[in-house]
Amino acid sequence: MELFRIKKDIPFMLHALIFNVISVLTFVAAVFFLFSKGLHLSIEFTGGTVIEVAYAKPSNIDDIRNTVEGLGYTDSQVTNFGTAKDVMIRLPAQKGVNPGQQSATVLAALKQQHADVELKRTEFVGPQVGDELAQDGLMALLFVVIGIMIYVAIRFEWKYAVAAIIANLHDVIIILGFFAFFQWEFSLTVLAAILAVLGYSVNESVVVFDRVREIFRDRRFGKLAVPDVMNHAITSTISRTIITHGSTEIMVLSMFVFGGSALHYFALALTIGILFGIYSSVFVAAAVAMWLGVKREDMIKPIKGKDETDGAVV
Repeated sequence: MELFRIKKDIPFMLHALIFNVISVLTFVAAVFFLFSKGLHLSIEFTGGTVIEVAYAKPSNIDDIRNTVEGLGYTDSQVTNFGTAKDVMIRLPAQKGVNPGQQSATVLAALKQQHADVELKRTEFVGPQVGDELAQDGLMALLFVVIGIMIYVAIRFEWKYAVAAIIANLHDVIIILGFFAFFQWEFSLTVLAAILAVLGYSVNESVVVFDRVREIFRDRRFGKLAVPDVMNHAITSTISRTIITHGSTEIMVLSMFVFGGSALHYFALALTIGILFGIYSSVFVAAAVAMWLGVKREDMIKPIKGKDETDGAVV
């Protein structure tokens, strides 16, 4: 399915060096902010108190959030779970204040607004659990990267695998750099978004590489140089890219606008990942594969010559 077809190839590879210099500078800036500012980790990683309360009528999340923030918990998370009457409040750990005191203070403030509020559960998440979650998240990220490399190397060739991984890590580090620079809260949902971006980005790279392979194997394009092959492959997949990324971004934007605070940073991470995923598939993955020396012979298995001794009578 195509929305449109571009008859003349766009010379993407002509400007590949300039855009990759920009990518390197952006990547270095992202790494700098990660080391200088660090990530603003949520209480899933740092530890804190989880409070579940229930209301007799559907709750007003904004009012509850303002009440909790008025107590000094600016990094708190207030979300519905199950029904509109059930509310989960996550509070960051504070020195010198035990979880029981935190829950009692918050519950008293909520009762001043609605006397029918009922405490359902209080649980303390220690920093040790947060460390385990961080380690498990990093391991998940590592296994995804290794899996992508193996998949692309088997389906195509090692040069394409290296190019795809460089492009994917480029996207991930830049997302983390945004979160470090603006000090947006990094939670488990954001980690899930990053893992989704990895899969989404490699899918775009695979589509381009698959088209490159088709062109290399097509005798009609036998005289095309490698940069021209890359340009033709990217140009011929632009319509598909607009359809898939555009439809996905519409859904992500709806989560960003209407999903509330629970999905705000999740949708934001996906939006950054989708935009840079398109960019990296065109200017990073394809360019790196070209600079690594991909050629037609990598995609076409050599035909073995017929053994002259076959059929000879001894």
